[in-house]
Amino acid sequence: MITPQILAACIFTAAQTYVVPPSVVLGILNVEGGRIGQAVRNTNNTYDLGPMQINTTWIPELASFWGVRQSEALRLVRDDACINIGVGAWILRTKMNQTGSLAQGIAYYHSGTPTLGYNYRKRVMSAMERYRLVRRPEDLLASASRSRNPG
Repeated sequence: MITPQILAACIFTAAQTYVVPPSVVLGILNVEGGRIGQAVRNTNNTYDLGPMQINTTWIPELASFWGVRQSEALRLVRDDACINIGVGAWILRTKMNQTGSLAQGIAYYHSGTPTLGYNYRKRVMSAMERYRLVRRPEDLLASASRSRNPG
């Protein structure tokens, strides 16, 4: 069982480490709706693991980076909420770097297929708005653009 205080610390630590908005991490966490220890099978025979539903396609890269066996990396991502959230923030940052955009990073967190990614981004932004993490979805995207291009 993870307490709300520990969960908040995990979210803020991951967001700070990977320089992503904590509100987006929380929005993704809400939309994904996973649980500690959960492994959900996908139609392509991969699994989505833990609270942030990290796809098992990331496991070989994580295992190599961490210097552990893939079975251990899978266990850590599936069963440790803080590691799972950290990996989710890292994936978001990776997608933001690839696309050059927070909005596209959110979309690509879920899927590189434009329609699927766009719909996912809308769901994340709606969750953020519902929990009053932003006033309007456009506020966050405009703020992120300004922070990348000051002046």
